[in-house]
Amino acid sequence: MHLIIILQCFLLLTVANGTPVLAKKAFGDFMAWPCDGDHRFVDGRPLFGHSKTIRGLVLAILVTSMLAPIIGLPWNVGAVIAIMAMVGDLFSSFLKRRMNLAPSTRAFGLDQVPESLFPMLACKWLIAMTIVDIVIVVMAFLVGGVILSRLLFKLNIRDRPF
Repeated sequence: MHLIIILQCFLLLTVANGTPVLAKKAFGDFMAWPCDGDHRFVDGRPLFGHSKTIRGLVLAILVTSMLAPIIGLPWNVGAVIAIMAMVGDLFSSFLKRRMNLAPSTRAFGLDQVPESLFPMLACKWLIAMTIVDIVIVVMAFLVGGVILSRLLFKLNIRDRPF
C-alpha cells in the first residue's frame, strides 16, 4: 500500500470531479455548451444531458494537470486522471439517461465508481499503484464524494445534496 500515492490520487480525483461543479457556480451559463451538442441517442433521450459541458471537461483537465506537479506528480498523470474521470462521468451520465434518470439525479455507486475507477486503472502503469491502492482510492472516493457533496450543498455550491 502506497499512502502518499493514494492521497495524491484522491486529491486529483476530487479536483477533477469538483472543478466542473465550481465552474458552474462561478460562471453560470457562460460558455456552458453541452458535450453532446443537445443530440439524442437512438432511444430519443439525450446522450449525456445538459449538465455535462465542454467548459467543465476542459477546466477539469487544465486544473488537475496544473495541480499534479504541485503535489508531486507529473502533469500528465493529472491530465490522465482528469480525462478518465470525465470519461467515467460521461459514461455514468450516458447510462443514467438510458435508465431514464434526469440530469444530476443521484445514483449511488454509478455516480462515483466509473469516475474514480477508470482514472485509477489508467494510471496503474504511470505511477506505482497496486490493486489494493486502486480499491482504497475508489472506496475513499465513493464515501468522500457523498460527504463532500453534502458539504458543498450546505455551502450553496451544489444545487443538490448528492
